[in-house]
Amino acid sequence: MTSEPAPISEAARRALEQELADIRVERQTVAATLRSTDTVGDHADQADELQRANDLEHLDARISEITTRLGQAADAGRPSTDVVGVGSTVTVRFADSTVETFQIGDVAEELDQTLVTADSPFGRALLGRRAGDSLRYETPDGKVSAVVVSLGKASEGQE
Repeated sequence: MTSEPAPISEAARRALEQELADIRVERQTVAATLRSTDTVGDHADQADELQRANDLEHLDARISEITTRLGQAADAGRPSTDVVGVGSTVTVRFADSTVETFQIGDVAEELDQTLVTADSPFGRALLGRRAGDSLRYETPDGKVSAVVVSLGKASEGQE
């Protein structure tokens, strides 16, 4: 990944904002369970307290990552509709004539079959392409070829 701010799709932005809201709620819950440092307890209590403090640290780190990514996306503006990049929506026709629309993202999201990570073989093959460009990439089943049909908004019925 480059250090330049990369745009994200509207769906990815909404997902990050939802994750941020959820993590903030979880952080409040964990923080409320921490005791003051002058409370004495047994070793199990101390270990539990240490685990919650560690959890809080991880939540704070993720909050920072999401906040930074959302800020970078805002700085980068809308995804390009000329060249495939992170945040692009791209419609592709495969060799078997199937046509599918994908989002190019930084990170894969569970159960999102339309999200392609920029560092996957398919994602790397798409980056920098324009409408009409052909591409080939390696899969576990062999090489696959496709053509970029369009960039920009998803086809009707897809986001």
